[in-house]
Amino acid sequence: MIKAEVVLENGLLKSCRISGHSGAGPKGADIVCAAVSALARTAHKTLSDRPGVTVRGSFPERGEFRLEIIDFDQKNNGFLEGVGTFLGEGLLSVSREFPDFCNVIFERCKHGS
Repeated sequence: MIKAEVVLENGLLKSCRISGHSGAGPKGADIVCAAVSALARTAHKTLSDRPGVTVRGSFPERGEFRLEIIDFDQKNNGFLEGVGTFLGEGLLSVSREFPDFCNVIFERCKHGS
Protein backbone atom coordinates (compact mmCIF):
# COMPACT_ATOMS: atom_id res chain seq x y z
CA MET A 1 0.00 0.00 0.00
CA ILE A 2 1.23 3.47 -0.91
CA LYS A 3 0.59 6.10 1.74
CA ALA A 4 0.71 9.75 0.67
CA GLU A 5 0.53 12.58 3.20
CA VAL A 6 0.03 16.08 1.80
CA VAL A 7 0.27 19.12 4.07
CA LEU A 8 -1.33 22.40 3.01
CA GLU A 9 -0.74 25.55 5.03
CA ASN A 10 -3.24 28.33 4.36
CA GLY A 11 -4.15 26.49 1.15
CA LEU A 12 -0.54 26.38 -0.10
CA LEU A 13 1.55 23.23 -0.50
CA LYS A 14 3.87 22.92 2.51
CA SER A 15 5.08 19.32 2.27
CA CYS A 16 4.41 15.86 0.93
CA ARG A 17 5.59 12.46 2.07
CA ILE A 18 4.96 9.30 0.09
CA SER A 19 6.01 5.83 1.19
CA GLY A 20 5.39 2.21 0.40
CA HIS A 21 4.74 0.04 -2.60
CA SER A 22 1.32 -0.62 -4.05
CA GLY A 23 1.75 -4.26 -4.98
CA ALA A 24 -0.70 -3.75 -7.85
CA GLY A 25 1.68 -5.29 -10.36
CA PRO A 26 5.18 -6.67 -10.80
CA LYS A 27 8.17 -4.46 -10.05
CA GLY A 28 8.78 -2.22 -13.05
CA ALA A 29 5.25 -2.70 -14.40
CA ASP A 30 3.09 -1.42 -11.53
CA ILE A 31 0.69 1.21 -12.87
CA VAL A 32 -0.13 2.62 -9.41
CA CYS A 33 3.51 3.09 -8.46
CA ALA A 34 4.23 4.61 -11.87
CA ALA A 35 1.36 7.11 -11.55
CA VAL A 36 2.32 8.19 -8.03
CA SER A 37 6.01 8.46 -8.98
CA ALA A 38 5.21 10.59 -12.03
CA LEU A 39 3.08 12.98 -9.96
CA ALA A 40 5.71 13.28 -7.20
CA ARG A 41 8.63 13.75 -9.57
CA THR A 42 6.75 16.31 -11.67
CA ALA A 43 5.79 18.33 -8.58
CA HIS A 44 9.38 18.21 -7.29
CA LYS A 45 10.89 19.27 -10.64
CA THR A 46 8.31 22.03 -11.15
CA LEU A 47 8.94 23.47 -7.67
CA SER A 48 12.73 23.10 -7.88
CA ASP A 49 12.86 25.06 -11.14
CA ARG A 50 10.72 27.95 -9.85
CA PRO A 51 12.61 31.18 -8.99
CA GLY A 52 11.69 32.40 -5.52
CA VAL A 53 10.83 28.92 -4.19
CA THR A 54 13.27 26.93 -2.06
CA VAL A 55 12.39 23.26 -1.87
CA ARG A 56 13.98 20.28 -0.21
CA GLY A 57 13.17 17.00 -1.85
CA SER A 58 14.57 13.53 -1.79
CA PHE A 59 14.03 10.02 -2.98
CA PRO A 60 16.07 8.25 -0.27
CA GLU A 61 15.20 4.79 -1.61
CA ARG A 62 12.68 3.05 -3.85
CA GLY A 63 9.21 3.64 -2.49
CA GLU A 64 10.16 6.76 -0.51
CA PHE A 65 9.64 10.43 -1.41
CA ARG A 66 9.96 13.57 0.69
CA LEU A 67 9.17 17.13 -0.35
CA GLU A 68 9.18 20.26 1.77
CA ILE A 69 8.80 23.91 0.84
CA ILE A 70 11.50 25.67 2.86
CA ASP A 71 10.92 29.26 1.75
CA PHE A 72 9.10 31.19 -0.96
CA ASP A 73 8.37 34.71 -2.14
CA GLN A 74 4.77 35.78 -1.52
CA LYS A 75 4.37 36.36 -5.27
CA ASN A 76 4.52 32.54 -5.60
CA ASN A 77 1.42 31.92 -3.46
CA GLY A 78 -0.75 31.17 -6.50
CA PHE A 79 1.95 28.93 -7.94
CA LEU A 80 2.23 26.90 -4.71
CA GLU A 81 -1.54 26.64 -4.53
CA GLY A 82 -1.61 25.37 -8.12
CA VAL A 83 1.13 22.78 -7.62
CA GLY A 84 -0.56 21.63 -4.40
CA THR A 85 -3.86 21.25 -6.24
CA PHE A 86 -2.17 19.35 -9.09
CA LEU A 87 -0.38 16.98 -6.72
CA GLY A 88 -3.34 16.50 -4.37
CA GLU A 89 -5.93 15.95 -7.08
CA GLY A 90 -3.61 13.61 -8.96
CA LEU A 91 -2.94 11.49 -5.87
CA LEU A 92 -6.65 11.46 -4.98
CA SER A 93 -7.50 10.33 -8.49
CA VAL A 94 -5.10 7.39 -8.20
CA SER A 95 -6.49 6.58 -4.75
CA ARG A 96 -10.08 6.62 -5.99
CA GLU A 97 -9.29 4.35 -8.91
CA PHE A 98 -7.08 1.98 -6.89
CA PRO A 99 -8.29 2.26 -3.26
CA ASP A 100 -6.71 -1.06 -2.23
CA PHE A 101 -3.28 0.15 -3.30
CA CYS A 102 -3.07 3.90 -2.51
CA ASN A 103 -4.21 5.99 0.46
CA VAL A 104 -4.01 9.80 0.58
CA ILE A 105 -4.20 11.89 3.75
CA PHE A 106 -4.47 15.68 3.75
CA GLU A 107 -3.47 17.86 6.66
CA ARG A 108 -4.72 21.43 6.45
CA CYS A 109 -3.38 24.00 8.86
CA LYS A 110 -3.27 27.73 9.31
CA HIS A 111 0.04 29.58 9.58
CA GLY A 112 1.43 29.12 13.05
CA SER A 113 -0.64 25.98 13.77
